[in-house]
Amino acid sequence: MLGSTHGTLTTDSRRTGVVACGGQPAPAVHGRPAATDDLDVSGRPLYAGVPDLDRFFRPESVAVVGASDAEGRPNTGITRQLLAWAGRVGARLHPVHPARESVFGLPCVPSVTDLPEQVDLAVLLVADPLPLIEQLADAKVRFAVAFASGFAETGAEGAAAQERLAEAVRRSLRRSGPRSGLRLLGPNTNLNAFEEFRDDLEGPAIALITQSGHQGRPLFALQELGIRLSHWAPTGNEADLESADFISYFAERPEVGAIACYLEGLKDGRSFLLAADRAARRGVPVVAVKVGRTGAGARTAASHTGKLTGADAVVDAAMRQYGVVRVDGLDELQDTAALLARARPPAGSCDGVAVYSISGGTGAHFCDLATEAGLRLPALSAAKQAELHRWIPEYLDVTNPVDNGGHPVGDWRGRRIIDAILADPAVGVLVCPITGPFPPMSDRLARDLVDAAEETDKLVCVVWGSPVGTESAYRETLLGSSRVATFRTFANCITAVRAHLDHARFAAAYRSPFDEAPRTPSPSFRKAQALMRPGSRLSEHAAKQLLRAYGIRVPREQLVTSAAAAVRAAGLVGYPVVMKASGARLAHKTELGLVRIGLTSASQVRDTYRELTDTARYEDVPLDGVLVCQMVEPGVEMVVGVAQDDLFGPTVTVGLGGVLVEVLRDTAVRVPPFGEEQARSMLDELRGRALLDGVRGRPPADLDALVEVVLRVQRMALELDGDLSELDINPLMVLPRGQGAVALDALAVCR
Repeated sequence: MLGSTHGTLTTDSRRTGVVACGGQPAPAVHGRPAATDDLDVSGRPLYAGVPDLDRFFRPESVAVVGASDAEGRPNTGITRQLLAWAGRVGARLHPVHPARESVFGLPCVPSVTDLPEQVDLAVLLVADPLPLIEQLADAKVRFAVAFASGFAETGAEGAAAQERLAEAVRRSLRRSGPRSGLRLLGPNTNLNAFEEFRDDLEGPAIALITQSGHQGRPLFALQELGIRLSHWAPTGNEADLESADFISYFAERPEVGAIACYLEGLKDGRSFLLAADRAARRGVPVVAVKVGRTGAGARTAASHTGKLTGADAVVDAAMRQYGVVRVDGLDELQDTAALLARARPPAGSCDGVAVYSISGGTGAHFCDLATEAGLRLPALSAAKQAELHRWIPEYLDVTNPVDNGGHPVGDWRGRRIIDAILADPAVGVLVCPITGPFPPMSDRLARDLVDAAEETDKLVCVVWGSPVGTESAYRETLLGSSRVATFRTFANCITAVRAHLDHARFAAAYRSPFDEAPRTPSPSFRKAQALMRPGSRLSEHAAKQLLRAYGIRVPREQLVTSAAAAVRAAGLVGYPVVMKASGARLAHKTELGLVRIGLTSASQVRDTYRELTDTARYEDVPLDGVLVCQMVEPGVEMVVGVAQDDLFGPTVTVGLGGVLVEVLRDTAVRVPPFGEEQARSMLDELRGRALLDGVRGRPPADLDALVEVVLRVQRMALELDGDLSELDINPLMVLPRGQGAVALDALAVCR
């Protein structure tokens, strides 16, 4: 797993059958038997069931194992909190303790086997929950929560203990089935799921998932600002139930407007993607802090692709593919989740942001930051500016930002100004930065903004810059409105607004890649598999045969083992030619001087053959021959490749290639499966994207051919997942539009 202090285990679900969220082998999914069409061609699941967690969050009966009412004991405080929680949700609570007859006046039974009824939830206040798992399963308990620590977060010994705990739960599921077997939350979790949530708040709610309970406190406190929270899932070490399970469940809840996550690691990459896919299908935004951007761990890789694709870059790309909004701080998490939970989708495709300010400097400052972040701030039309100047002095700029010089207090003009801006068809979002309270002007401005927001379907945001935050205009007027999104900083407002607009575009265009994922191997698979050499690196010649098997174009070439054969090959290939040493140990030939280009005569070919073989002998590099290759016209040099990620499996990378690939490091990565739109969006992420459109008089590159290569490489990555560790096509020469793309060099590493 990546960057977790909880020691969550990574589950490789390839070729092991259908996997439900939580990494559990599933003999049935929603009552249907596992079938091969639930797996993609790599053996990974294409479907995950939604765990029925209703009885976890709102049980009818609860057992507290280890319950206590003795003063000064930790279990006493926990029992008291659980007793209060059970009362709020209407659950019957049964204390379990071998040495007590009653706890807080309730009759106490000595063991789980003595419970007077079947219970939905067992809370385990014991140091070692393992001996209880089989008893709980036999008693048909649906859910258990283990608070105990000392498991995977402590090292190898603890990880082994956690695996024994997980296996005990898996045995229960195998015996009883996923719909009636025991499910476990934890270990190393806490009481956050049993907090007291306010029930007097309206509107869509935030559901919260945290792998470290204290990190969810700022979001839980959002209730004090009038923002509703519905659930809190502190997943802990995730021996069984994992974050993906709760994402899937929350995405199906009608009251949930957004899901906020604090993640230290992902238990299983495919489970997470299937859960994110479910949320995307339902249009429910997921916002996440995922720690571990740094120190993800370097690994040895032969290919450029392997060196360029860090673990966190893959997590970032996977989240972006499925619309998960990744933020860095808890303040960003709470503000972004709050906005996404409550904001209506933008009207049509209108994503223009208008800034309305009582200060020209404030408006300009906000616009600089917003533009830098990628928001679009359109200039208001001449007619709209003329309309605004009916109420705003002519000397003030109303292009965008709109500077009013001081919001009108004594009459109706202020509201007219706000309504006029919102009525502009180019404007989808109105932001009003108020750098500090200036009663009565700020009070009237806040009221006008709230009133206008109630009558528009466009998003209205306010940045309240006062460090105090006790002003009535803020506490009562702004926070009292469910239609105005209120922020305390420019940065958080911009982050949230961009997330809102980006997610709206994503949701409108989303098509699940799992629906079209390949389930059976293509005709190319067997030809390619025959070329693989387990544990070896293929020569360039063999790697190009692999590409040919998948319909990827390579130059005309011949592999020769003598100078005379090289001359004959050059005549067949056609001058001018390129000559390259070929051998399995030659990862990067240019650095060793083992490539020659532009050879135009038999004598040059004969001499070059001897030079290449002599150099290889001097460098002690064994060769399987020398390649005599067609010389391809210049185009845009790209790199396309495959690398293996410990969490997600095969990944596909595309970027600017050539000899400077590791210097430029201009790449984009995706996790299969993905479709043509995602392949094209990879190109749009590249800093050097303009090179593909043609610069300095050069013609546009053949983007269709480049996208086709990316998709064919993806198919190869999925089908050869058990055989192919790394692939590097560098350079892939992308020729002018309509002329295709040619793989000039390739490197492949077998598992």
